[in-house]
Amino acid sequence: MEALDLARWQFGVTTVYHFLFVPLTIGLGVFVAGLQTAWHRTGKEHYLRLTKFFGKLFLINFAMGVVTGIVQEFQFGMSWSEYSVFVGDVFGAPLALEALLAFFMESTFLGLWIFGWDKLPKRVHLATIWAAVIGSNLSAYFILAANAWMKHPVGYEVVDGRARMTDLWAVLTNSTALAQVPHVIAASFIVAGGFVLAVSGHRLLKGDTTFRSPLRGALVMTAIAGAVVAGSGDMSAKLMYEQQPMKLAAAEGLTHDTKGAPFHVLPGIEIPKLLSFLSTNDFEATVQGSEDIQRRLEEKFGPGDYRPNQEVVFWSYRVMLGFGLSTVGLSVLGLWLTRRRRQVPPWYAKALVLALPLPLLAVIGGWLLSEIGRQPWTVAGELLTASSVSPGVSLAEVATSLTLFTLLYGVLAMAEVVLLVRSVRKGPELPPAPAVEPVREPSLMY
Repeated sequence: MEALDLARWQFGVTTVYHFLFVPLTIGLGVFVAGLQTAWHRTGKEHYLRLTKFFGKLFLINFAMGVVTGIVQEFQFGMSWSEYSVFVGDVFGAPLALEALLAFFMESTFLGLWIFGWDKLPKRVHLATIWAAVIGSNLSAYFILAANAWMKHPVGYEVVDGRARMTDLWAVLTNSTALAQVPHVIAASFIVAGGFVLAVSGHRLLKGDTTFRSPLRGALVMTAIAGAVVAGSGDMSAKLMYEQQPMKLAAAEGLTHDTKGAPFHVLPGIEIPKLLSFLSTNDFEATVQGSEDIQRRLEEKFGPGDYRPNQEVVFWSYRVMLGFGLSTVGLSVLGLWLTRRRRQVPPWYAKALVLALPLPLLAVIGGWLLSEIGRQPWTVAGELLTASSVSPGVSLAEVATSLTLFTLLYGVLAMAEVVLLVRSVRKGPELPPAPAVEPVREPSLMY
């Protein structure tokens, strides 16, 4: 085993762990802002209780996301210095916008929201949570724009072995980013919707009928987000056909160029010509296969294996599709079961609790498809992963840091679970009881 292998494992493990918190933060923040808006407009006390309840869960997750995200910065300099040197001039602008504009906006207004209860005017306090939500979505946009550049580099030139940005607008409006951003944001709403549904299902089983309204809201949010994910996913598939044919071939297990290529639901189960249609809107179009692409890439870049881990890419794609569709399908079923103010069936509430891991597994599957499918490139067509690792880092150093990060993340995971479970079991805080004047006995006159 080489330092490169462990460095890849380290980056994969820490990034997957961090990515568990990011989509939940994005989607749950919008949900909390929606609850507070409902309280602001109706004045109903239970919306205020729900805002503070889900707001607490949101803040726990946000804090863990910030802590785990910091580790990512260390890894670029520690294990991936050659990559950092190559992409630094391009990534500098979007990452600076993310840190100085989006994250600063998000954290500042979130602080005002946390400490502004009963101090800020009601309308101003509501604006702070919406400003924080806008900041988190802007942050996601800039990060995803940088990530999309690695898959489809645009607006740059290579000078002295380094990528130099020539057009910031081209980087920020990269076609890959414009398809990826709505896909990831909508997937974040599905993750948050699944979380709210699980929490609401648990509380309803405990007899807390207050949670029927957040359950209905999460059902609507998840169903709408599912439609957006499907639409943006179709855009991404067509871009993948043009820009990342090897990833598409690996995701479908297609080895040779095929006219009228079938879509493989599972090994041995296929739908004729569907892959060609999904990729090009033409049932007879030719889709490139991995072995033929490998031959062409060897002719262009020289000897080497330009295929990703096809088993991982193939199954991660199906995990994303299967678990994502299951979550959306469960939400559509819930909308039918709870129509016209009908009670939530206990069996359905239990199913929501058990389904909590499904959207999380779906987004992790999507992340693995996106990143492993790009291999062996860190920057498609420009920089190989094997050339991105820090030249001076040793196997022992990476092994030590990987062990420390794993232990740290294990502690953080336990802390996160304990805090969330304890908060969910406790439920929303009850409103203070109204003061009651003591009853005075009438005095007796003698």
